[in-house]
Amino acid sequence: MRRNSTHTHSHSRMYERALFALCLLTLVLFQSAASCELRPVLAQVPKRLPAGYVISEVTLKGCVAKPVAFTSSDPDFTVNTDGTIITVRGLEITTKRFSVLVQDENRSDWRVDIILSCKDELSQKSSSAAHKRTKRRWRPLPFSVVENDSPPFPKELEMIASDSSVNYTVYYQISGQGVTTDPVGLFILNKNNGMLSVTRAVDREQYPQFNFIARVYDVSGRETDAFLPITVNVEDKNDNAPEFIGGRFFTVEERCRAGTVIGQVNATDKDQAKTAHTLIKFTLHNATDMFSIDPFTGIITAKTNTLDREAQDKVYAEIEIRDMGGAPNGLFSRGTVVITLTDVNDNPPTFKEKLYKAKVQENQENVLVTRIQVEDKDLVNTPNWKALFEVTKGNESGNFRMETDPKTNEGLLYVIKGLDFEKTPLVKLEITARNEVPLVGPDTKWLSVPLELSVGDEDEGPEFNPGILYLKVKENVANGTVIGTYKALDPENKNSNGIKYYKMTDPGNWITVVENTGELKTANTIDRESPLVHKDMYNITIRAVDESKKTGKGMVIIQIEDVNDNMPVIPGTDLIMCSKDDTLSSVLVEAVDMDQRPYSTPFIFELGADQDGKWKLKDTTESSVVLEQAVAMPTGLYSVPLLVKDLQGFGKEQTVNVRVCTCEREENGVGICGARSASSSLGSLGILALVLSGLLLLLLSLLLIFICSTKRDKLYISDDTGTGGMLLKSNTEAPGEEVKDGALMMIPGAEVVDGSLQSGLMESKNVTSASGRYGQQFFQGGGVYNTTTQEFGTEKFYSSGRYDNNIYGNNTLQKLSNTSALDTWKTNGRYLDRKLAYFGDEEEGRYADDLLKTYGHEGMGSPAGSVGCCSILGEQESLDFLNTLGPKFKPLADVCYTTNRTGN
Repeated sequence: MRRNSTHTHSHSRMYERALFALCLLTLVLFQSAASCELRPVLAQVPKRLPAGYVISEVTLKGCVAKPVAFTSSDPDFTVNTDGTIITVRGLEITTKRFSVLVQDENRSDWRVDIILSCKDELSQKSSSAAHKRTKRRWRPLPFSVVENDSPPFPKELEMIASDSSVNYTVYYQISGQGVTTDPVGLFILNKNNGMLSVTRAVDREQYPQFNFIARVYDVSGRETDAFLPITVNVEDKNDNAPEFIGGRFFTVEERCRAGTVIGQVNATDKDQAKTAHTLIKFTLHNATDMFSIDPFTGIITAKTNTLDREAQDKVYAEIEIRDMGGAPNGLFSRGTVVITLTDVNDNPPTFKEKLYKAKVQENQENVLVTRIQVEDKDLVNTPNWKALFEVTKGNESGNFRMETDPKTNEGLLYVIKGLDFEKTPLVKLEITARNEVPLVGPDTKWLSVPLELSVGDEDEGPEFNPGILYLKVKENVANGTVIGTYKALDPENKNSNGIKYYKMTDPGNWITVVENTGELKTANTIDRESPLVHKDMYNITIRAVDESKKTGKGMVIIQIEDVNDNMPVIPGTDLIMCSKDDTLSSVLVEAVDMDQRPYSTPFIFELGADQDGKWKLKDTTESSVVLEQAVAMPTGLYSVPLLVKDLQGFGKEQTVNVRVCTCEREENGVGICGARSASSSLGSLGILALVLSGLLLLLLSLLLIFICSTKRDKLYISDDTGTGGMLLKSNTEAPGEEVKDGALMMIPGAEVVDGSLQSGLMESKNVTSASGRYGQQFFQGGGVYNTTTQEFGTEKFYSSGRYDNNIYGNNTLQKLSNTSALDTWKTNGRYLDRKLAYFGDEEEGRYADDLLKTYGHEGMGSPAGSVGCCSILGEQESLDFLNTLGPKFKPLADVCYTTNRTGN
């Protein structure tokens, strides 16, 4: 029992809970229903309602949920999302009842009754004061007008109305684009009933849309509602045909592959975009075998790979553009597209003849033989058209050259090396013509043509065979030795009869050619070491002359074989050995031999038999040896005998002068000797040479005074030196006559440039004497000149001989001795003797008309004064002594001249 009681109690509790929840839900729904005020909409409207007329507005007052959707039960009316009721079409009513289904955001449905009643204008006016309404927004749907519509005009479009017209007597006004602004007066409005009309046709391409506003006023001129924005769309008509835009000229290479894009044709349509009115289709009406066009992109492509510029260089393709996607009723335009084919080298040059013939005389060179004409279908004056010619067969010897005439494009065949009729009377050639650029196309190739060239015969001179003769000869062979024979043949009869041979070039005059036989004999010693020999070869040229005086030329190359005719020589025999810190020093001795191996290196170096044991040799190489001190030696000059022999043992003993000195510094690791005094280095013989040189310079100064001349001006010697010296003799010398004014000597043909006399160098001789450095003298026509580059003991004398080529001119001073420096003085003495004899001559034009007189005693009052050397050289600040020779010169000339005639 208890158990059943418990079960009954639990069921009772569950029932109470469910009843409570149901009551709560009923209460909520009741409160919600009670909160929503669903009143019917009562509206008085005109009897005639235009489409888009705003009736009233549906609202749910007091509802928690917001309305989201409205549905009208009458198809003549629609409800906007904001609850505004609008007529769908124009209609006339007396009364109208329908309902609007409202759905809120909770998906609850509510129904609102709409009751419309028609009230006449008088009743509206009487009741307008009693039923005032607040302003509402009026939003009619956009109106539309068809462009370019046909008359009659004006045409009614739509009616606009404000719901304030229910309560007021109103009138309407419009303003804005198409009304009060451009285009003015296009739209008009019936101010009483709100009917909007268009007055004329309109072009959509010019005005696609109009925007203006409408306002509503009561009879007092007060706006009874907010202004209404009105939009009028101009509906498009397909009244514009497509038009071409952009360029219509394209280029493409001939023989391009199929599918090559050539270009794109562009078009436009003024009608409304993204409609069938602007959907353009492209159609190609000709040249369809060559090109194709995409119907909707206008891209032109090549349809074949055989486009040929030579057949047609420009293609005029007619293209149609039609709108409506190409439909028959679409509007269209047609235009021409020009496609230019550019040239490629697909045509080789072709010859006009199958065989060319020409003729040329033998031995002719650099002559034009013939012209070869070709044709090329490619574009003229382009690399595809310009021809290049080549002799591809028959020019193995390089006899021919081909060029191209730039104006006619003809091939010009030249002979650049003479042809030989006896060898080839008929030359067969093959000429190939090409272009400057490669050919295009698999089936094209360069063409060739044969050419026969006849060689004309003519009498030719003898020809040497071979053209260059090589002979091997040992140097130093005896004169008169026959080294070979070089003969020439007559090309016509192939023999050497009547041909004579002459030598053309032989720089060393080593070879003699036998005139009748062509034998080559040695005339002088052949020396391989001569500077005329290059790489052991010596060249001579021979001329052969036949009986008709025609000549031929040949060359003989003598390859000279070496013999051992030169011994090793030490070129630098004066060596310097620098000692440092009491260490034994050494110096490198090098030798040279003009011969080649095996007659030269490696050399054998040995100390001479007279060596004193102070030296030793080490570190011998092929051409050098190191000379080293065997014992320590003081500084000084030492002579060391060295025997140098070549590989064959041919050589001689040579003396090397080694100067031992003390190192003061090092440069690049090599010791450098210090400075030394001139007296210690020259020795007694050097000092004597210096004294003699000073005396010689004194004499030369005197001679310069006597014979200097500038620009043919006369030379005078002044007599007013003012010296007090006197020349004493056993007899007395009278003052003597005045020497005539004038130049002492005129040098015929001599010109003076910058104070120096010009003359030719005639002769030079070397005189070897004691070693050392002194100076160099040059005796030249017109003066004596000194330099400072001559080694002491080696003097060069030059005599140009420009004194009328008489007893003084063209003289060669002879060397007297090779051992004594005093011989130099004697040589100069002879020169001075001849000079004095020349001035003492009584020949007409000389300045010795006043003969020299000798007196027994020269007194104190002599007008000549002293003739001492010092008086002559004392006045160097004045050159007035040149104005006259004066009496001062005469005693000196008399003494010297008399001594010369009586002495030595």
